[in-house]
Amino acid sequence: MTDTHRTAPLAMDGDRFRELGHDLVERIAGFLDGIGDAPVTAGATPTEIRELIRADAPMPREGRDAGELLAQSSEWLFRHSLHNGHPRFMGYITSSAAPIGMLADMLAASVNPNVGAWVLSPVATEIEAQTVRWIAELLRYPTEAGGLMVSGGNMANMTCFWAARAAAGEGIRATGRTDDGRPLVVLASAETHTWLQKATDLAGLGTDAIRWIPTDDALRMDPTALAAALDEEVAAGRKPMMVVASGGSVSTGAVDPLREIAAICRTRGVWFHVDGAYGAFAAMLPDAPEDLHHLALADSVAVDPHKWLYAPLEAGCALVRDPERLRAAFSYHPPYYHFGVQANNYVDFGPQNSRGFRALKVWLALQQAGREGYERMIGDDCRLAALLHDQVRAHPEMEEGNQDLSITTFRYVPASLRSEVGSPATETYLNDLNKEIQARLERDGEAFVSNAVVRGRYLLRACVVNFRTDEADMRALPEIVARVGARAHAEMGGPKKV
Repeated sequence: MTDTHRTAPLAMDGDRFRELGHDLVERIAGFLDGIGDAPVTAGATPTEIRELIRADAPMPREGRDAGELLAQSSEWLFRHSLHNGHPRFMGYITSSAAPIGMLADMLAASVNPNVGAWVLSPVATEIEAQTVRWIAELLRYPTEAGGLMVSGGNMANMTCFWAARAAAGEGIRATGRTDDGRPLVVLASAETHTWLQKATDLAGLGTDAIRWIPTDDALRMDPTALAAALDEEVAAGRKPMMVVASGGSVSTGAVDPLREIAAICRTRGVWFHVDGAYGAFAAMLPDAPEDLHHLALADSVAVDPHKWLYAPLEAGCALVRDPERLRAAFSYHPPYYHFGVQANNYVDFGPQNSRGFRALKVWLALQQAGREGYERMIGDDCRLAALLHDQVRAHPEMEEGNQDLSITTFRYVPASLRSEVGSPATETYLNDLNKEIQARLERDGEAFVSNAVVRGRYLLRACVVNFRTDEADMRALPEIVARVGARAHAEMGGPKKV
C-alpha cells in the first residue's frame, strides 16, 4: 500500500478560508450597518420559511461549494430573522449582540477547546474563571464564590437549584431522599419564571412541591407571607429546600425585597437563591433599586450575560457562594477521568462534560467596555425605559402599567373607551385589542414588543437591553402603537354589548 495524502470534503486551505472569511465579514458588516433600516422582522409564516429552505428536500448526496452555501445562508438569515439587534426590538429580553462577541465566537470555534477540564483547555479555563470573578464583582457578590458559564438563565437557575438540592441532605444524591425522609418543597415568588417548574419536574420533586408566595401591588414578594409559609411547611413535616426570589422579574422588572428575604432564610437555615437572569446586572448602577445592592446575601445567583452584558447567545452564569456546594452537587470521577483538583475542572461544577468556550465573548466585551462603559449602557437602557413611561403617560390613548429597571408596560385604550375602563366587557375587549396590536406589530416589523399580564390586564411590554436604541425610538413607539391600535379598533368594533 502506497502512502497517499488524505483529502477530506470539509478541509479548506488557508487561502480559501481567507477568501470565504473576508467575504462573510463584508456581508455581516453590511448587515450591521443597515440593521435599523430594515423591518425588525419580515413576518413570514412557518409555511413560507419551509418553502424557502425546501424543508422537505432530502439530504444532498453530493456536496456543494462552501462559498455558495455561506452566501445563501447569510441572505436567508439577514432577510428572514427576527433581528434582536434592531433599535426597535424591545420584546422579551434578548439583547443586541456586541460585535466583539461575534468575533469572539469565531475565535473560540477555531481553537475549539473543551472547557470541561483544565488539561483540555488551559487558557480557556482560566479565562472562564476570571470572567466568573468579574461577573461576581459587577454584582457586588463575593468574588471567591464558585461559578461557571452555562447556556442561559434556565440552566444557570437549574444549576443553583441542584446545588441547593444536594445541600438538603448528604445522602440525597444516592437515594433521592432527604436523610430524615421529609419531602422537599421550594418557595418562590408568584412572578418566578417557568424554569422552576422544569427544575422541580426534572429533579423528581414534581411541580406540586412549589409553594407560590403572593406579591404586593408592585409585584414584589411579600416577606410576611413567605415567613408564614416556611413555618407552615415545617409544621406539616416538609423540608423547605430553597427560597427563590427575583432580582428583576422577566415580566415587569420587579425586584423582590432581597434583604428581608435573606434574613428570613438565614434564621430558618434555608438556601436563598436569586433569579437575576435579567435584572441583577443593574446592581452595578449607583441608582439601582436598593435591594439589588444586597445580592451578596444570597447563597446563589443566576445571571444572563446574553441579556444585559450584550453577549451573543448562548451565555448564562451560575454563582454559588460556597464553591464546594457545586462540587458536592455535580462531581463524579469515573476511572478515565484523572484531572486532579489542582485546577478548575468545570466537569465537576455543572451538568455538562463537553463544554464550549462561552466565556471568551463575555471576557472580551468586559474589557472592551470596562465597568464604566457597562454602567453607562445599562443606565442608558433604564433611562430610555423611563422616558417611554413618560411618553405613555402623556399620550391620550395610552394607559401606563409598571416601570422597573429597563421594562415599561402599557396598553392602548381608545379615547372613546376611557370612561368605560374597569367594566368587565371593556376590560375583556381591551385585552383582546392589545393582543391584536401585539400580533400586528410582530407581522409588520415596524417595532417589536412582547406582553405582560398584570392583575388581569393584558399589557404591551417594552424591554430595553439594546445599545442601539435611542430616544427617537422611545418617542416613536407610542405613536406606532396608537396608529396600529386605531386600525385594529376600527376593524374589531369595540366591546360586545350585553
